[in-house]
Amino acid sequence: MHSPDNIQYALETTRVLLEPDRRIDTFGDTRFEFQLLSELMDSTGQIRVRTGEVEAMRPRILRPDSMQEIEIEGFGDKARERMDAMIAKLRAEGRDLAFLRYGFQFRSGQIREEIIHDSMESVRERVLDEARRVGNPANAVIEGVDDAWEVSIFKFAFEMIQHSWPINRFDLHRKGLL
Repeated sequence: MHSPDNIQYALETTRVLLEPDRRIDTFGDTRFEFQLLSELMDSTGQIRVRTGEVEAMRPRILRPDSMQEIEIEGFGDKARERMDAMIAKLRAEGRDLAFLRYGFQFRSGQIREEIIHDSMESVRERVLDEARRVGNPANAVIEGVDDAWEVSIFKFAFEMIQHSWPINRFDLHRKGLL
């Protein structure tokens, strides 16, 4: 299990290097692809590149008291604790997470990993160049912490909620649903 300090460190150091061009769709599900770069903890010049997907369900209007309904598949026993700790931290910062319910599916079974023997700077540059060349509007490149990589993915998901919420709220209001 990660300590609160480890979770805090992962939250503080995770950076979205390339944000998807799209946001969470208001009236349909949205799939994001990610590449997560992290330096191995006990090795220099070894970068793990995890590639996978996060699916966001269409936002639902509700005023929940808890976010326990977010599904987490295949991440291990401690993933729920890590997510709950991150939610508690965001609430403590005064963030309103309860206006629209955003459902996410995190499926780690479909995550591919590769170890690249090079510096973080070189790997970062190559991955970003390739992502920009391909131009996939659903792609994100994230730099995070290797041993708490799930926190990095959760942070990305919450950032997508923060960026999508005003658009989703506007769309729902325009349709008379709010």
